[in-house]
Amino acid sequence: MTQLTEPNTAVSPKGFSRIALYTKKVIAMLGAVSQGFYLVFRHQLYKDPNNPSNTRYVQYFCRKLCKVFNINVQVHGEIPRQPALWVSNHISWLDVAVLGSGARVFFLAKAEIEKWPVLGKLAKGGGTLFIKRGSGDSLRIREQMTDFLKQDSPVLFFPEATTSDGSRIKKVHGRLLGAAIDAQRPVQICLICYVNQHGELDMVAPYIDDIGFAEHVQNVLEMQQVTAHLMTLPAIDSAGHTVESLTAVVQQHMVDGLAQLQQKVLKQPIAS
Repeated sequence: MTQLTEPNTAVSPKGFSRIALYTKKVIAMLGAVSQGFYLVFRHQLYKDPNNPSNTRYVQYFCRKLCKVFNINVQVHGEIPRQPALWVSNHISWLDVAVLGSGARVFFLAKAEIEKWPVLGKLAKGGGTLFIKRGSGDSLRIREQMTDFLKQDSPVLFFPEATTSDGSRIKKVHGRLLGAAIDAQRPVQICLICYVNQHGELDMVAPYIDDIGFAEHVQNVLEMQQVTAHLMTLPAIDSAGHTVESLTAVVQQHMVDGLAQLQQKVLKQPIAS
């Protein structure tokens, strides 16, 4: 006669430690988000969300988020403060926290993010501009970006339009670069490279493939410390350029710059 036994549902000490650490990080993340709302309402940022002085609050919040997500941001060189249209390679939703921790800029984001619960309202209160990709909305956004740049408010967008694993630069979509030409402001490139503790390109931070947002957040909360390397390039003068010629220059500078950054920070640089 077979004797039935109770299944062993006890959590191992290692498993318990992992759950405790994860819970601690979730609490820290909720605390950071709550603090973000506090800044928005305490300083009434929502009344004038795109005031250039608000970027210092955005920077403070982004640094808090990087700490929660165990991301060490390392800046190579100096972060410029001159008014410019900023562009960067796009790897993850974490890019906003990483870039915002180093540079005082406003961000351009997909329209869907505005509808996200909690984070959408926080992003809007922090001065984020939202755009519907592939629609006539881009013309309105370009005009709005031009106005911001003329008022010396720096705006950053991701010209690749979608995320990558960070190994290479995708095709640059340059329609919005026209804002720099219209405002007579330079284009400032900033490049990101996420590196794990083995000196390799990190593969947890990238928000790619078909993974859901909630699942990716969980993966990020559980990941080991990652270093996000930031490097700016010399600003590109937009004078005399068309959108097409400026796009081509930005594309080449981003490709060359990322290769240069990877050469500096990766143990085994990626072959071209």
